[in-house]
Amino acid sequence: MSQESDPHMHPLFERVERFRRRSGRVRDKVVVQAHGGGGKAMRDLLDDLIVGELGDAQLQINEDQARFSLAELGASGDRLAFTTDSYVVSPLQFPGADIGKLAVNGTINDLAVSGAIPMYLTCSLILEEGLPIDTLRTILQSMAQAAKQADVHIVTGDTKVVPRGAADKMFINTAGIGVIPEKLDIGAHRIQSDDCILVNGYLGDHGAAILVARGELQLDTDIPSDCAPLHGLIRTLIDGGIDIHAMRDITRGGLATVLNELALASEVGMSVNDRALPIRREVKGFCELLGLDPIKLANEGKVAIAVPASQVDEALALMKQHPLGEHSAMIATCRPTPPGVVTIDTGFGGERILDMLVGEQLPRIC
Repeated sequence: MSQESDPHMHPLFERVERFRRRSGRVRDKVVVQAHGGGGKAMRDLLDDLIVGELGDAQLQINEDQARFSLAELGASGDRLAFTTDSYVVSPLQFPGADIGKLAVNGTINDLAVSGAIPMYLTCSLILEEGLPIDTLRTILQSMAQAAKQADVHIVTGDTKVVPRGAADKMFINTAGIGVIPEKLDIGAHRIQSDDCILVNGYLGDHGAAILVARGELQLDTDIPSDCAPLHGLIRTLIDGGIDIHAMRDITRGGLATVLNELALASEVGMSVNDRALPIRREVKGFCELLGLDPIKLANEGKVAIAVPASQVDEALALMKQHPLGEHSAMIATCRPTPPGVVTIDTGFGGERILDMLVGEQLPRIC
């Protein structure tokens, strides 16, 4: 067949294809209803911003689903870990991170605390009419950068546009798939009454950053969110031979809530050493000023890890060698009684019950 008789070789066809590939240009300054209507405006939004900025090869295939090699997944382990989460933080951008980085790292961390190797993420966007296009582009770029740094792939997703007032600028839902290596068993059921609880650094930073970013209080501080992916730190412990019994990333409700969840699930008691808690002086200061409890503030780059008492020193040494674990500490010990109850020392030789967060200290922190 000659070049002239083959339409796929015709110069005009090539020009049309090049035009199609570069035609996804959003000229609007803000998100409009047409961007969710299923037509050309929506295609432009997808091609120019969402696929264009996230840039993963799976997204560029432009199918309604992502496709994986079972052999490739099976080569990394014998079980899948699957999670989903939604992010509605206000404001969308805050010191140290934004809703996009938060969505990527938050979902990675939910996988990582099972011991899984995070591999694939989805991204569903709920956009409010009137959201500035520049803000959307910045957040998508942040998501792409976070995914690249964590070596995970955003492979499929969805976009919806809702009328003004039906959402608060932008919501993100993500789901994640990871692979759990063979023979790895991490969960609250493995916590023993002589275990110790470790954390990897300063507590309450994310909640503090959001509080300051809202601008509702005249606070002069530059504390950034601790938003970060934890799977590298966790892999360091696993590869180092630490027998991790259980892990939870410390998010809404802070350390107090996470310890209560672990204690109830394992039916062991826990005793917290108040003097060992790593909390920034600035966070302590404005928590005292506002009547907040720093160990009930949210975090987005901290994990509570239960390990055997015999491995505490080794585990802490490994953690402190990692950039996300420089300020790691042992903050609690487990005990057989009272089962499911967490206490904290009072500083006066006694102790009190440390309950999980009741109500909400700060609205919309993740």
